[in-house]
Amino acid sequence: MPGSHTRPPSPLGADLDELKPFTAKQGQYLAFIYYYTKIHGMPPAESDFQRFFRVTPPVVHQMIMTLEARGFILREPRTARSIRLRLTRAQLPDLD
Repeated sequence: MPGSHTRPPSPLGADLDELKPFTAKQGQYLAFIYYYTKIHGMPPAESDFQRFFRVTPPVVHQMIMTLEARGFILREPRTARSIRLRLTRAQLPDLD
């Protein structure tokens, strides 16, 4: 089929292999997303991050925006609990 790919293109235009490494703090947020979703069957809300990390709403929102801008997560704008990881469990650190 013309134009077909063996690997679907990334929605952000970059392959996961091309993502820059995440910081330790970003890794903790990513691991939290993974485990929260696994346990609860849905992604965390920003208030869940606030409770777990004991930070303010603006701190959580900025981190989510950063993770999205760096290509680590996908989310649907203005849709609650729409965070999806673009990394596998093997690419994530353990949650401290």
